[in-house]
Amino acid sequence: MQPGNPLIVQGDRSLLLHTSTTLLDGKGKPQRDADGNPLTQEHPRYAEARDRLAAFAELEKSPEYLHSYKITPVTVWNAAAIGMSADEIVDTLEDLACVPVPANVLVDIRSWCERYGLFRIELRDAGHFVLTSAQPDAIEEVLGFPSVAKLLTRNKEGEFELDGVHRGMLKQALIRIGFPVDDRGGYVEGDRFAIPVRDTTLGGRPFAFRAYQSAAADAFHQGGAVTGGNGVIVLPCGAGKTIVAMAVMNRVGAKTLVLTTNTVAVRQWREEILDKTNLGPDDVAEYTGESKTVAPITISTYQMLTWRRSKSADFEHMELFSGHNWGLVVYDEVHLLPAPIFRVTAELQARRRLGLTATLVREDGKEDEVFCLIGPKRYDVPWKILEGQGFIATARCIEVRVALEPALKPSYNSADARKKFRISSENPAKIAVIAALLKRHTGGSVLIIGQYIDQLQMLARHFKLPLITGKTPNEEREVLYSAFRAGEQPVLIVSKVGNFAVDLPDADVLIQVSGTFGSRQEEAQRLGRVLRPKSDGRGASFYAIVTHATRDQDFAQKRQLFLAEQGYTYEIIDAAALLQAVKDEPESSTPIR
Repeated sequence: MQPGNPLIVQGDRSLLLHTSTTLLDGKGKPQRDADGNPLTQEHPRYAEARDRLAAFAELEKSPEYLHSYKITPVTVWNAAAIGMSADEIVDTLEDLACVPVPANVLVDIRSWCERYGLFRIELRDAGHFVLTSAQPDAIEEVLGFPSVAKLLTRNKEGEFELDGVHRGMLKQALIRIGFPVDDRGGYVEGDRFAIPVRDTTLGGRPFAFRAYQSAAADAFHQGGAVTGGNGVIVLPCGAGKTIVAMAVMNRVGAKTLVLTTNTVAVRQWREEILDKTNLGPDDVAEYTGESKTVAPITISTYQMLTWRRSKSADFEHMELFSGHNWGLVVYDEVHLLPAPIFRVTAELQARRRLGLTATLVREDGKEDEVFCLIGPKRYDVPWKILEGQGFIATARCIEVRVALEPALKPSYNSADARKKFRISSENPAKIAVIAALLKRHTGGSVLIIGQYIDQLQMLARHFKLPLITGKTPNEEREVLYSAFRAGEQPVLIVSKVGNFAVDLPDADVLIQVSGTFGSRQEEAQRLGRVLRPKSDGRGASFYAIVTHATRDQDFAQKRQLFLAEQGYTYEIIDAAALLQAVKDEPESSTPIR
């Protein structure tokens, strides 16, 4: 603890991190600018603190000078799962804190770390599972919960047996009362199937796993056949999560089911696998509404598996999980996992499970479900580190604030909260800003993305640009995406279908005109659309156009939390200033990337 440190730890386990510090003169007094305001600079330990806290705390708020984090049981258990001890967490807090760390926080951290692994699921012989604990009285305590007791049976040896199909249910029941389970029940191997990786892609480019991609695959397997083989890899969009999955598939060497977000993503997964492995077209199948085929590597969508004819009907395609002897199940964009897939995954604890995501944040608060059913976070790299190494594009994030049009103020003031958000999100004053940005980035590859179809349709008509929504046929989407990649269609408007798994490596500008309330996961995904490294090394620009002093701005600040955690800062620009700046830029100037 040092008075000049940037961190304050509070008794409710919230953390306040100072991002800046006041510059002092030779007499120890604050230096001031011409207007009398104190001069500041980034706190010398801010970046270090941000990266160290990310291992065991979640960013909640990120105003300009003071970021707020929260320590929770799940954030501590994720840290414990990758080998971080209670002492290391405590030492980090005490090293960064400027005032004493409250004793109750230290007690909670040690208690949560002790709870991780207090209970174990072990395999005594084939199909014979028991729940064990180094503290036998602890099992007697949790048997007081009916959700736990109904799954366990005491045998003659005094051990508590459970049916193998209930492994997931027991883990869910225990984590809900605060006890994460160390599952050492092992895995079935699945049908063996070799997945060799190419040295050269089909396109003739040299191919090898990057160091961090191999490290992620190693982390997934850490623990070997007993505890390795389940968990989540967290990497930014553009860093090659699909490649990490292939590294894992290569090592597992078994039939694999891949689940992703939409049919376009299914096709991109298939193309990537065929491009970088020695598998043939018959080895990699698409299971979608257009082609329901199964092969050693089968790729489907969450929507496909959760489709049913009515709310009372069965999920017709769920047998894809249970009807085949998969050795590995890959969950792409695992932060979007729907409830029915959670239920099936609870029954699949004998299969190796790999989750892929750019952010573990779930807007429904079910991070504990991901933790206990897919597995703990096994590997994570801050986006800024990969940016610094050149593996993802350098990104400039800019928030452009526009005034609410005067004609909309009466309806905005009289609307409920939800309607206020929509009115301010669809503010027509944003059109002039979009026009200015398109002018500034003439020659660039630009995506315009938003939440509301009516707004996007209006923009498509106004700017005479193609629009892709959930209703756009897949064939038409593919044509437009191909034209965008080729530079034949430099600007596309996309709805939220563009959030996920759209492989547009040459996109270098994204203009966000509206978002999904305070969705941090969406902000991360949208920035990811422009982070793939560019062939000429240029950077990316991410604009969020928001209506000043409205619900639109309130939720924009919540969406930006994830990016702040990764080290990005938003420049704030007034729309009037931007319009004037673009007007003053010479027509012949090089487009600002």
